Amino acid sequence: MAEGPDGGAPLPAPRPLDAIDEDILRMLQADGRASIRSVAERVHVSRANAYARINRLIEDGVIRGFSARVNHERAGQGTSAYITLKIVQNSWRTVREQLRQLPGASHIALVGGDFDVLLLVHTSDNRALRELVLTRLQAIPEVLSTRTLLVFEEEDLEPQG
Repeated sequence: MAEGPDGGAPLPAPRPLDAIDEDILRMLQADGRASIRSVAERVHVSRANAYARINRLIEDGVIRGFSARVNHERAGQGTSAYITLKIVQNSWRTVREQLRQLPGASHIALVGGDFDVLLLVHTSDNRALRELVLTRLQAIPEVLSTRTLLVFEEEDLEPQG
């Protein structure tokens, strides 16, 4: 069983997705504000069927939520960086909870390779980024080392389909 979205109770195993479910997911990824009616029309099912399918995808944890895609630069977060972290073995859960609290953290991943964690952050400027890395990240006892990769340009990709 997969861990729940907040690290809590495990989710049941998801039911298999069919072509209609996949079409619904692609549509909602492109426009999370799409109405049930427009989803139903686009995938050629009744509104009740579309509503039931979306609810099942949410209950199964396939859809984790709905959010806005933000242009970080226009929102006053003109500096973005990927930060790699090496952490104490078996400290992932503790470190993850502390990283979730960081201002500007938008993506956290436990990875394999030369480092253990990949963190994407958005800050107002380089000074705020430096403060985040030197004061907040390096103060976490389980963080052994960090490496900051400054992002010069970024683009969210639209779902294919």
